[in-house]
Formats: sequence, structure tokens, C-alpha cells
Amino acid sequence: MKAIWNGEVLAQSNDTVVVEGNHYFPPASLNRQFFSDSSTTTNCPWKGTASYYNIEVNGKVNKDAAWVYATPKSAASNITGHIAFWKGVDVKP
Repeated sequence: MKAIWNGEVLAQSNDTVVVEGNHYFPPASLNRQFFSDSSTTTNCPWKGTASYYNIEVNGKVNKDAAWVYATPKSAASNITGHIAFWKGVDVKP
């Protein structure tokens, strides 16, 4: 799977974990130069607290377009540290 936005590959892996229709990419698969921490967090009743990343590619910023459960609840332990995308990020084979 590849995550692409604004013409750049943000992450690529053959080992994503699919949860609720979202592909979660292993941390080592990210092209980290495109990511910066965001102060945004959300809470899921069964996964726990998600933290977000802003994505910046070629001078354009996609705020809070990626998220991670760094320390999820036990029901979601299989996605610990994995990153998922939304907000126009194209995730495809």
C-alpha cells in the first residue's frame, strides 16, 4: 500500500493493518520529512487517544491529515505506533 498526497509518497508498506477501513502503516514505512507534530488529539472509546500529524509537501500543508495511537487500549494493540491517513491522502495498492 502507498499513501500519496500532493504528488509525494508519504508511506509505503506491504504490511499495513486494516481497522475500520483505514490502512495503518508501520512507523518505519513513513517518509518522515513530510510530517510534523500537531497538538490535536481525539478519543475513541475502544482504541484510546489518537495524536495527529500535519503533512507538508511542496509548500502545501494538510493539517491533521495523519493520526497515530501511540499507546492504544488493549483492544487496538495491533496498531500501536502505526499511522493512518485521511483529508485527501490517497491510500492505494
